[in-house]
Amino acid sequence: MKLARYFERRLLHAVFLLIAISVLAFAISQCAPGNFLDDLKVNPQISPQTIDALRTQYGLNEPLRVRYFRWMKSFVRGDFGYSLSYNIPVSQLLWGRMRNTLFLGSMSMLIAWGLALPMGIWSAGKATTWLDRVCSWLSILLLATPELALALFLILMAAHFGTLPTGGMTSSSPETGLMAASDILRHLILPAAALALPAVPLLFRHVRTAMLEALNSPFIHAAKGHGIAEMRLLLRHALPVALNPLISLFGLSLATLVSGSFLVEVITGWPGLGPLFLQAIYSRDSQVVMAVVMLFSVFLIVANVIADLLIYAADPRVRAEC
Repeated sequence: MKLARYFERRLLHAVFLLIAISVLAFAISQCAPGNFLDDLKVNPQISPQTIDALRTQYGLNEPLRVRYFRWMKSFVRGDFGYSLSYNIPVSQLLWGRMRNTLFLGSMSMLIAWGLALPMGIWSAGKATTWLDRVCSWLSILLLATPELALALFLILMAAHFGTLPTGGMTSSSPETGLMAASDILRHLILPAAALALPAVPLLFRHVRTAMLEALNSPFIHAAKGHGIAEMRLLLRHALPVALNPLISLFGLSLATLVSGSFLVEVITGWPGLGPLFLQAIYSRDSQVVMAVVMLFSVFLIVANVIADLLIYAADPRVRAEC
C-alpha cells in the first residue's frame, strides 16, 4: 500500500508538470511570428482564397484556447496533431525516429556509465594517488572539450582511417539478419561515442564524490579496522551507501542523453528526432515541434519517476517517510 501511495503521488505530480509544460510550449509555439502557410503566400500559383481555405481547414483562425484543447485531444489519442509540411499525422513521423533516438540515447548511457562508474569507484578508493589524478585530469579535459568539436574530431578520425562509417544508420546496400545488426552497430559507434564521452566527466565526478562521502563514514573506518579487503569494502559496503544520489543521477542522465542527442544526430546523420525537429523549425511546422518537445518532456518525467521508485526500493529511510 505504501508503494501504491508513493507511486500515485509521483504520478500525480508528473501529470500536473506535463500539463504545465504543454501549456507553456503551446503558447510559445503559437506566439512565434509566422506559420507554415506564410511560405505559401510568396508562391504566385497559390491564390489568397486557397490560403484562407487552408487556414480554415487546419483551424488556424480559431481562438488559441480552442486550438490548444484540440491539440491536447490529439496528444492523448497519440496522433500528436497533423503535420502541414508533410501532410500526414505527426505520429507517422515520430515513432520510427523516436525508436532510433531512444536506441542511441540508451546505448550512449550504457557507455557513459560503463566508463564513469568504475573510474569513480576506483578513483575514490585511490584518492590523492597518481591514478586519481590521471582520472581527474582526463575528466577535466573531456569536460573542457565542446561536444560539437568532439563529434567533428571523431568524424574526422573515422574518415581518415576509414574503419567506421561517418554518417547514417545503415549502409546503402540492403542487408538482413546478423549482417544488418552488425551494420547498425558499426554506424552506432561514432554517434554513441560522441554523445557518451562528454557525459563521462560529470558522471565520474558525481560517482567519485558520493563514494568519498561513503568512505569517510564512521562505519567504513570501523570496517577497515576489522581488516576487510579493499575491493570488498568498496563494492559491498561503500557503494550501497552511495547509491541514492547515483540512482537519481541515473534517471536524469538517461533523459539528458536522449535529449542531448539532437546535435549529434544532426552532425552524424543519425535518423532520429533531431533532424526532424530542426527541419520542423525551419518549415515552421508547429505541430511537429510541439510533439517532439512533449515527447522529451515525457522522457524526462518518466526517467525521474523510475529513479524515485528505485530509490524507494533501495532506501528504507524513504519507505519509512511515506
